[in-house]
Amino acid sequence: MRKNIDGIIKKVKSVLKTHEMGTGKYARWIWQNESGNRDLSPSEYGCADAANILYTIGEFIKEPEERAKWVESIQSFQNPETGLFSEPTHHTIHTTAHCVAALELFDADAKYPLTGLMPYATREGLYGLLEGQDWDNPWSESHKGAGVFAALVIAGAVDKQWQDDYFAWFRKECDPESGLWRKDYIPGKNAPLHAYMAGSFHYLFNHEYARQPLPYPEKMIDSMLKLYYDDADFAEIACKTIGFIDVDWIYCMTRAMRQTPYKYDEAKKAVEDYADKLISYLETVDENKDDGFNDLHALFGTVCALAELAQALPGQIISEKPLKLVLDRRPFI
Repeated sequence: MRKNIDGIIKKVKSVLKTHEMGTGKYARWIWQNESGNRDLSPSEYGCADAANILYTIGEFIKEPEERAKWVESIQSFQNPETGLFSEPTHHTIHTTAHCVAALELFDADAKYPLTGLMPYATREGLYGLLEGQDWDNPWSESHKGAGVFAALVIAGAVDKQWQDDYFAWFRKECDPESGLWRKDYIPGKNAPLHAYMAGSFHYLFNHEYARQPLPYPEKMIDSMLKLYYDDADFAEIACKTIGFIDVDWIYCMTRAMRQTPYKYDEAKKAVEDYADKLISYLETVDENKDDGFNDLHALFGTVCALAELAQALPGQIISEKPLKLVLDRRPFI
């Protein structure tokens, strides 16, 4: 397989232009949904995701004055009292981590301390958050459990002991059967397997950032193969939408493959097949009509999937500029 994705990147660049409303000011969406509840003005996710996408496709902002305007734009959404970033579609911890991570691309910090997250900056507060999550909803809840790590670590608000405590909890709570988080919650019974995979993806990129080993990489590979070949629910969404589900699967598979030779040939073939299907789908999408392309946050997820595939399959996915995954710089997407 050898795929040139410059046509897809051209679509991405075109969408970024339509969503731009000033230097560093981007709308997440530019057309409304049936409910009429979308904010079509510059927003937290519009600005942060535009920065993330530009970094990924090798078009990141270089001029100091322009970079300063971008930083000011993203910082403007921060609550000066709590230090948090909030908007309606995601938990506040997710929005905060996402904005703090976007600022890091500019070598910049949030303008105010993350006061609202400091209750979790102790071992007791952290474990209370992790254990108190609704683990029957592992995908959405992982935004909190992963976001608190990313936000506090990027901000330099926690020490190494706190980080050690974080990973100690995840070592203890990893499911030895699926290789996913959390043990004693059965995929297919408590929630679909793909939901536990998507939730685990968020914890995995924190492990990758901190160079922490997976407790059961072989089991994670087995779970990814099961999802790809045998899971009807996953087949309905994989390689068929613009969003994050594809990078979730790809990243879990490719990063587990780095830690073990287990079923390497079978796993690599699955990744190659996945890449072929995803790219073929993206080549057919009309970026001017598709609502996934209209959503910069969803589009960022798909661009991340392409970046991870290009890295995992050297020489097979070609672009004028090599894609760079933001997760290789800092945690959180």
